[in-house]
Amino acid sequence: MNQSVEDKNFYGYPTRSLTPSLMSPRTLFGTVMTILTFICGGLALLPLLAVLFYVGIQGFSTLSIRVFTELPPPPLVQGGGFGNAIIGTLIMVGIGALISIPFGVLAAIYLTEFSKGSLTRWIRFATNVLSGIPSIIAGVFAYGIVVLTVGKFSAIAGGVALSVLMLPVIVRTTDEALKLVPQDLRQAAVGLGATNYQTVAKVVLPAALPAIVTGATLAIARAAGETAPLLFTALFAQFWPKNLLSPTPSLAVLVFNFAISPFKNWQELAWAASLILVLLVLATSAIARWVTRQKVYG
Repeated sequence: MNQSVEDKNFYGYPTRSLTPSLMSPRTLFGTVMTILTFICGGLALLPLLAVLFYVGIQGFSTLSIRVFTELPPPPLVQGGGFGNAIIGTLIMVGIGALISIPFGVLAAIYLTEFSKGSLTRWIRFATNVLSGIPSIIAGVFAYGIVVLTVGKFSAIAGGVALSVLMLPVIVRTTDEALKLVPQDLRQAAVGLGATNYQTVAKVVLPAALPAIVTGATLAIARAAGETAPLLFTALFAQFWPKNLLSPTPSLAVLVFNFAISPFKNWQELAWAASLILVLLVLATSAIARWVTRQKVYG
């Protein structure tokens, strides 16, 4: 703020207050923009609150211990649950995680620590493209690669389809996490005589571990809610999962099948399953946030 000579006293100190007036144009503009951004933030949060409220109202009325321990009932028969779909979801998400997390983390380590030149840019470009592919395309891909080869719908096929969706998320988050590790840590490790492998394994990876775990949990949360890939690969079953090579139920497909059915008891179970899915996503997001706060290096 430039002040004239008249605004200063004999010693050169300002004689007017530096506190801006509440009615000045600059203060009014700042106040209006603050209120506007607050309203926009609230509007962005409104869809999530609306979904949570409506799903909670519809799902809590059916939620009980039996939905976790019983099989889906026949049409128009009260009771029952979807314990088989919960187990099937955990199985297929677990298979997807076992495939995608090792490949994704190792690919990100290669991109950040060892690769050079145009190959790195092409791999990152391919990862970005893969992250934008519709989930139904991943389902058709797994159908052609696994289902047609084996000759049956299975949990393994569903896990492969989910791994295709999880892989780019893990690669991108791990890549960004490794790039955020200070270069000084690498140089210090090399200065102490560590090899590249020792530097990555004992210094870089522990420093980036919270962000890597965050990316993995977010990928798992996304995969747990996918429906289209499982329609082409795991299909659905009304019974408990028998093995990894048979049609396997899942929460997302159960919601899809039961929500569009004309039977009231199935629609109620669909709402309860939707609530479980939402709580699963919230729990994984909360775990990701909690892990992110645990810093290895201050």
